[in-house]
Formats: sequence, structure tokens, C-alpha cells
Amino acid sequence: MIAVARPLRRCALAVLAPLLALLAPTAAWADMASDVKALQDGWAHMTYEVKGGAPQAKALDQLARQADAMLARYPGRAEPLLWVGIVASERANRASIFRKLSYATKARDLIARAYTIDPQAAGGGVALTLGVLYYKVPGSPFAWGDDERAGKLLRQALALDPDGLDANYFYGDYLLAQGDKPGARSHFQRALRAPRDASRPVWDAGRRRDLRNLIAKAG
Repeated sequence: MIAVARPLRRCALAVLAPLLALLAPTAAWADMASDVKALQDGWAHMTYEVKGGAPQAKALDQLARQADAMLARYPGRAEPLLWVGIVASERANRASIFRKLSYATKARDLIARAYTIDPQAAGGGVALTLGVLYYKVPGSPFAWGDDERAGKLLRQALALDPDGLDANYFYGDYLLAQGDKPGARSHFQRALRAPRDASRPVWDAGRRRDLRNLIAKAG
């Protein structure tokens, strides 16, 4: 019995080995999705629920630690780079005028690396975030902002998520910045019609409040 059992066991392991190789990435991707969800929720909490500069800075530091840890766990993946870049862009928003560009440039470089790895990552979120940076940052001669490049990236994100809240919100904001109020209003209304995300209630409610403010601004 022993002589038979051992070859059978080796045979079973030989069959299982490629199966385990297929299952391992799936498990890793599930773990990464859980990490991304934690970052999304942390960002929404910091942005829409935490009040005051010091508490927000503390929340951002925690977000940075989470993003750095995810990057260490999943090297070579686009999503962790995106989130480390998002943290850098948040630091740019809160920095003094002398440090804003440095943080924004760091964010651009990180998210550009993510885009190189997978331009469709995060359901278009990589292209979207990179596009937002390109139209929010001033252009030459002061910095590297580029409205044409921004528009191309934002349209790419919109093609990947045509009915999405964020994709339409930011493309509408971009059009508003270009002076196209009718176009902006059209995308804002489309964003309002996006299905509510019950898995991210804080973000969903907060983004819709932001959206209504932009609709009022668009007239």
C-alpha cells in the first residue's frame, strides 16, 4: 500500500501544481482588491468626513502608509502606483505654494508609470487621474500642465466607463475649465444619473454634493 500511495501522491501533486499556479494570482488579485477598497474608503473618510487641517493631515499620513504597503506587496501592478500617486496629489493640494509643484510632479510620474503598465487599470481610473493632473496643473512656462493631453486621457477614461460618476464628473469639470458650459452641463447630468454605489456610500454621497456645486457653477 505504501509503495502505491507515494506515487499516487506525487501524481496528485503534479496535477495540482499547475492548478495552484492558476489559483494563486486570483487569490492575490482578490487581496489587492480588498486593499484598494480600504484605500478608497480611507480617502472618502478623509475627504468628506474628517474636519480640520491637522486631523486631515493625520488621515492622509495613514493613507500614505497603506498605499506604500500595497505597493510593496504588489510590485509591478498599476493600481498600487495609482494610489501612491493619488496620495502625492493630495499632498500637493494641501502643500504650500513652494511645494505644490514638487508633489504634483511626483504624482504625475507615479501615475504615468501605472499608465505604462496598464492604461485601462482601475476601470479607467489611471487615465482619469492622470488627465485630471494635466488640466489642474498650470501649463508652460510655469509648469507642465497640458489641456490637450488632459482631454485625450479623460476621453479615454470616459470610453472605458461611459456612464460612470467620476468619469463624467471630471470630464464635465474639464469642459467647464475650457469654457464649454453646455458640454459640461451635459456630462454633469450624466454623472447624476450614474447608479449609486452602495459599497462606497461616503464617496458616492460626497461626490454627488460636489457635482451639484459644479452644476450651479455651470449655470
